[in-house]
Amino acid sequence: MKSSEEYDNNSAEIGQMVSSKNISKPIEYNNPEIHENNSLSKVRDILVGSQMRELDKKFSRLEERLVKECTDLRDETRKRLDTLENYIKEEADSLSSRAKNEQVKRDEAVKAINEEQRKLAESLEKKMGELDEQADKTQRELRQQIFSQSQSLQDDIRQKYEEIVGLLERETYELKSEKTDRTQLAALFSELALRLNSQ
Repeated sequence: MKSSEEYDNNSAEIGQMVSSKNISKPIEYNNPEIHENNSLSKVRDILVGSQMRELDKKFSRLEERLVKECTDLRDETRKRLDTLENYIKEEADSLSSRAKNEQVKRDEAVKAINEEQRKLAESLEKKMGELDEQADKTQRELRQQIFSQSQSLQDDIRQKYEEIVGLLERETYELKSEKTDRTQLAALFSELALRLNSQ
């Protein structure tokens, strides 16, 4: 795209060409409007032409610099975004890997706890069975002991009863045969009472 200075320069060059040709050309080329435009272009070129060219150069350099900086900035931004994207991907992969590892560890821990709980339940069930057996055995032994002691007491009572009955029969026989008096009878009953109390 041409700047205004280039247009002005082109106009000035055309004006110079026309003015230089005016000397040798016929009178028809001496148009006052063209001559005035050429004069204005020359004056403008003399007054601000060098400044405009310098400004154009500065604008061109500035534009090139801005384009270069924009390109560099775009490249740097793209590079940083790529780096950031890679970092985020790595962090996401790391977090995902860590989460998977923790999930595996948790699953293993849960399995271990379940296995331990199962073993404890089996052990408790076994101990409960052993306690039931021991309780049954103890009850049987207690019943046997009670039965044995009951039999022994019954035998002792029967024996004592037989002894007392025998003693009474013997004493009664002696009383009948000897017709003992009341003093002997009282002594006999006293002796009987003492024996019963001692048993």
